[in-house]
Amino acid sequence: MTATDPKADLHFYLQSARDALLWKLEGLSEYDIRRPLTPTGTNLLGLVKHVTGVELGYLGETFGRPSGKLLPWLGDGAEPNADMWATADEPREHIVGLYREAWAHADATIDALDLDTIGKVPWWPSDKNEVTLHHAVVRVIADTHRHAGHADIVREFIDGAVGMNEGNDSMPRGDSAWWQNYRSRLERVARQASDEA
Repeated sequence: MTATDPKADLHFYLQSARDALLWKLEGLSEYDIRRPLTPTGTNLLGLVKHVTGVELGYLGETFGRPSGKLLPWLGDGAEPNADMWATADEPREHIVGLYREAWAHADATIDALDLDTIGKVPWWPSDKNEVTLHHAVVRVIADTHRHAGHADIVREFIDGAVGMNEGNDSMPRGDSAWWQNYRSRLERVARQASDEA
């Protein structure tokens, strides 16, 4: 068995989630990346905007390493859920650019500190706000992968595109007729199970 570098392992999974999330924007119009496709308004660009703040918070401010980036959607007086959607005057390039800057800032924190370094999450209660860098990185990985999963479903609603990244959809091969039959079969099974319950 070969030894592994824990930071390299964590970074690999963090970066794969980041890449997957941004890939979901590729080839889509401004409308499609912004439109809400769930009852709670989940949209692709909003997910990117949200994880930008997550990275800068947990892997920056928490360890006394503020980025200096102004994120008005997280400031005092911001409306609820302002980090989950982009306004018409917040271009895709701006949000994606901020996200890439957040990556660089977070990566610099990970590189500079030991995984057992203690930080304090400013928005948690003061008696429960201490975390290790390891904990914070795992938390950001989990959050980013969760939102990449949301993005995968939202993108499928938009144009049927699925998968983790270009060339790796991790789906069985089947044409549209195969998928329609598969989905119909699942619907029949769900109704059958409901009738038997």
